[in-house]
Amino acid sequence: MAPPAQAHRSPSPSQPSGKGEVSDLKSQLRQLAGSRAPGIDDSKRELFKKVISYMTIGIDVSAVFGEMVMCSATSDIVLKKMCYLYVGNYAKVNPDLALLTINFLQRDCKDEDPMIRGLALRSLCSLRVANLVEYLVGPLGLGLKDNNSYVRTVAVIGVLKLYHISAPTCIDADFPPTLKHLMLNDPDPQVVANCLSALQEIWSLEASTSEEASREREALISKPVIYYLLNRIKEFSEWAQCLVLELVAKYVPLDSNEIFDIMNLLEDRLQHANGAVVLSTIKVFLHLTLSMTDVHQQVYERIKAPLLTLVSSGSPEQSYAVLSHLHILVMRAPFIFASDYKHFYCQYNEPSYVKKLKLEMLTAVANESNTYEIVTELCEYAANVDIPIARESIRAVGKIALQQYDVNAIVDRLLQFLEMEKDYVTAEALVLVKDLLRKYPQWSHDCIAVVGSISSQNVQEPKAKAALIWMLGEYSQDMQDAPYILESLTENWEEEPSAEVRLHLLTAVMKCFFKRPPETQKVLGAALAAGLADFHQDVHDRALFYYRLLQYNVSVAERVVNPPKQAVSVFADTQSSEIKDRIFDEFNSLSVVYQKPSYMFTDKDYRGPFEFSDELGNLSIAAESADNVVPAQGVEANDKDLLLSTSEKEEIRGATFNVSGYSAPLYDSSAASVQSELAIISSTSAGSAPSSSLAIDDLLGLGLSAAPAPEPASVPPSLKLNSKAILDPGTFQQKWRQLPISLSQEFSLSPEGVAALTTPQALLWHMQGHSIHCIASGGHSPNFKFFFFAQKAEESSNFLVECIINTSSAKAQVKIKADDQSTSQAFSDVFQSALSKFSV
Repeated sequence: MAPPAQAHRSPSPSQPSGKGEVSDLKSQLRQLAGSRAPGIDDSKRELFKKVISYMTIGIDVSAVFGEMVMCSATSDIVLKKMCYLYVGNYAKVNPDLALLTINFLQRDCKDEDPMIRGLALRSLCSLRVANLVEYLVGPLGLGLKDNNSYVRTVAVIGVLKLYHISAPTCIDADFPPTLKHLMLNDPDPQVVANCLSALQEIWSLEASTSEEASREREALISKPVIYYLLNRIKEFSEWAQCLVLELVAKYVPLDSNEIFDIMNLLEDRLQHANGAVVLSTIKVFLHLTLSMTDVHQQVYERIKAPLLTLVSSGSPEQSYAVLSHLHILVMRAPFIFASDYKHFYCQYNEPSYVKKLKLEMLTAVANESNTYEIVTELCEYAANVDIPIARESIRAVGKIALQQYDVNAIVDRLLQFLEMEKDYVTAEALVLVKDLLRKYPQWSHDCIAVVGSISSQNVQEPKAKAALIWMLGEYSQDMQDAPYILESLTENWEEEPSAEVRLHLLTAVMKCFFKRPPETQKVLGAALAAGLADFHQDVHDRALFYYRLLQYNVSVAERVVNPPKQAVSVFADTQSSEIKDRIFDEFNSLSVVYQKPSYMFTDKDYRGPFEFSDELGNLSIAAESADNVVPAQGVEANDKDLLLSTSEKEEIRGATFNVSGYSAPLYDSSAASVQSELAIISSTSAGSAPSSSLAIDDLLGLGLSAAPAPEPASVPPSLKLNSKAILDPGTFQQKWRQLPISLSQEFSLSPEGVAALTTPQALLWHMQGHSIHCIASGGHSPNFKFFFFAQKAEESSNFLVECIINTSSAKAQVKIKADDQSTSQAFSDVFQSALSKFSV
């Protein structure tokens, strides 16, 4: 069967149908090049428009380059602009063609019309061809001395372009001193602003190699320069004002009088219509008064009104940017904004990202005087059609309750949420009720009465189901049906996809067993057997731990699993104070909007100094996934070889675990039939220790004998390491790229080690004591990443290690690379031995 004929498509009128049309354009331009007939400029315009439109849609029209240059000999500024646009586009791709433009651009740089001079100079500097830099110096020198301010403005930026093309040429021509002179003496404010911007960039890049440039960069924030710029700040454009204010924020005044002088001078900038100027001024005020506590608080009071005004005016995007900055101020001083809580109420037509930020601020400003009004407002949002906002509002109510404000009324509100019969409302409320019970155990009777009526089958979200299971285990003595609900959940073990739920189920069944042993005996046996057969390593390990604990002594097991609990006084913050302070230091930047320091989302070249190795890249670790608490999350690093990719994660997860030394029973589907034949022990049996492992197996209904096998004696590692090993970061990075991975393993950390790992430095000293040295580290709880190296004592053979530790799962994922791969396993034993000894 013949394929259907394709429909005939007519060519677009703005697109050439073939090379012939470009050739026609070329011949027409050549005819017009030397003509001086009346109306010739109009004809040129039409042809130039065609050329530019072809170029814009990606058609190669470089063939008409010569004709375009010849036709540029005109005084029509529109033709000049189009010609310069064409030349600038093709000069980058074809440097040889760019040489043809030098003469006519240099000629235009001396034109009588200042607009043409400026445009020609801008186009000349935009060629960006290294071979032509010698032709730029002369026109730039003339442009900096031009009588017209527009030409000088263009020339200043041209100097910066020249620096990026050829820095030595720019420095040798003494352009930076000329820019400094212009900055301090030019009457035009835009020229001054461009000079400041260019000098900051040039001297910042030169400072690493030149002491003079470093001194000049420091001179930019000297008192004479700062005062000169401040006195002219009203003349500048909004962009220039922000540039000046950013510079003023780095200035360190000599005394308090100077601080007040600067603040008085900038007072009117707080009423500026442009939000960027207002935020830049606020940054100056905040940084100047950091060491003056009383004045700093007064600054918060003063900047409150301008910020709230900006939030209520402008687009949602602008409101969000301002709200992000207001958010960080509210978190630092919530009491100052407590009386303005109504400004943070959500409007029906606001985007969800604005509402979410407002909910966080409502939570922060809640106190004894306004809690009732705020909680009432938040409860209205719980019925919002926007489900994510409804969830956030319920969480906000819970957070306020955990701050000990009007707890009685809030608990009643949360219990009402459980009766709303909306899945997502019930799920969020269950998680919050669990946290409330951990802090306020006295409310257990009221909460359990409502929670007990909720069917576990109606709760599907993992965190909510885990919270319900926790309450079933913790308060099983008060919930009549607790053992039977846990039994039904255990029967559906294989159908439960969440490891978090299965972990909570194991613990809840253990707790219920100690409180109601006759009713829970069979359930515990089934739960432990299912846990031991579970594919998830954490679930398997916890089941094995509980089984061994019961084997050893039931009384000890009860003290470990179900000890007397103290109320939780403070819940951990998800963001460290160090991170918050760093974000505050980067006020009026994207760091505030992203709520993370700049080193976490910028490339290495733009990060600035940080405490980690510059060669290896600054490490930043992402937040832990809510759905999987076990593996460490991805780590961002500048070097691709040091980046933990998805494939590498899979390699690490594929590491084998040797459990042959355990004599734990295996899960058998016939266990259920064995359980039915077992006698139910008395309630006092839970407190007595069984005489043998066989007794505990019978107790749990597993029907198997599990005599523990003797553990092999630990053999000290035989490999000796050099305690004074030295390896520079460059060599480490090169070796890391070149060497293949010798071993990829996963180790477990002891509970003492997890408790000690509060900062990366805690582990560094410990490993150094075992002759294993750290060359880079990063992250914060629960995720840390380290790069270690070690050397053999008898020869210069190196071992390189990437170690990623997740404290929530107490696991360390380790990759080892070695010059001598035959000794990798021996070094792995040394590394594991050192890591296992890490503790407080």
